[in-house]
Amino acid sequence: MRILIISQWFSPEPVMKGITFARELCRLGHEVEVITGFPNYPGGKVYAGYRIRPFEVEIIEGIRVIRVAMYPSHDASVLKRLLTHGSFAVSALLIGGWIARKPDVIYTYDTPLTAGVISVLLGWLKRAPMIFDLQDLWPDTIGATSKLSNPRLLGFLQSICNWVYARAKKVVVLSPGFAKTLEERGIAKDHIRVIYNWCDETELTLKENVDTAIEMQAEQHFNVVFAGSMGKGQGLETVIRAAKLVEAKNPRVQFLLVGSGVELEYLKHIARELNVTNLRFLPRRPMTEIGQVFFYADALLVHLKDEPLFAVTIPSKTQAYLSVGKPVIMAVRGDAADLIIDANAGITCEPENPQALADAVLHLTELPKDQLLQLGENGANYYQNALSVRVGTQAFINVFQEAIKERA
Repeated sequence: MRILIISQWFSPEPVMKGITFARELCRLGHEVEVITGFPNYPGGKVYAGYRIRPFEVEIIEGIRVIRVAMYPSHDASVLKRLLTHGSFAVSALLIGGWIARKPDVIYTYDTPLTAGVISVLLGWLKRAPMIFDLQDLWPDTIGATSKLSNPRLLGFLQSICNWVYARAKKVVVLSPGFAKTLEERGIAKDHIRVIYNWCDETELTLKENVDTAIEMQAEQHFNVVFAGSMGKGQGLETVIRAAKLVEAKNPRVQFLLVGSGVELEYLKHIARELNVTNLRFLPRRPMTEIGQVFFYADALLVHLKDEPLFAVTIPSKTQAYLSVGKPVIMAVRGDAADLIIDANAGITCEPENPQALADAVLHLTELPKDQLLQLGENGANYYQNALSVRVGTQAFINVFQEAIKERA
């Protein structure tokens, strides 16, 4: 098959279905081409070695990547976010669509409001079925992570999303909860496929590193690590307050928040205000280096706000945590918690509840070391058998072939 991938984000940006997915498709004998933007995620600044221009074509590991002009931003401004997505959409349609070869199938990994719309149009133009990979429920995500609450505007955005879903040959979702929600919104059940996400297995590996151990002060502590974006949706003030509660019960426990985001300075302010001494902030690591932090982690933490939207999602860090074989603390309701329970890979607790999170951490500290190791091993085995790139890519190939047959 000749597969055209449309995604605003692609390698070298840290996206799970970037080069990892494209590489695996090529390994299985398929031809892959990509339309994407100039790399700027997650900081909103264009990466060194790149500059915004009308378009640029580069070859990454034999994959033809078409980069098109866009306005890069990733701050808290809704207007700037919309401008970022909108500028990419226009460029991808007018420039990328002109340069890209005719595909057998179009795969879209991005928002339905922009990339989804242009993928429908490119599907018509190039007479190819489009598969839409839904990673966030739009416009629910906007309402949960920003101040946008105008019901008419949200309703209008919802109508655009439904238009995209109806015109995609298949809609792939990351959890059973997503599938159920789409069905409740009128999308036919046989139009939806559930394929769990994976992580970047080639770059994410545990690595011992003396400098990292010293920076973390790892040897003296039971290390609870959160790694990733620090935005409004993560609700990390709860983690800071939980750390304060744990501090009084077990001073050996240390919380490490690794990453960046729009809430970082606010979180630092809260930590200073509460005088939390068992919590440290570390700068964002690229995927090739985060394994050095995970090596010294005793438990890996996932936390999201207690929103109905998040009960049907599975944060992408879940797969990464499971793959490296460390116990997981899942402070998220619904599908994500079910995954940890099914894998027997850690402990779950109520989100946005500092006491519940503190109790979960303290419970893990009381387990014998061999039980902690077993939880991690359970998670790694579950990942390989149910969530890996190998398993997920084959599932996508089946969906692509099904879509091509249906169109024929």
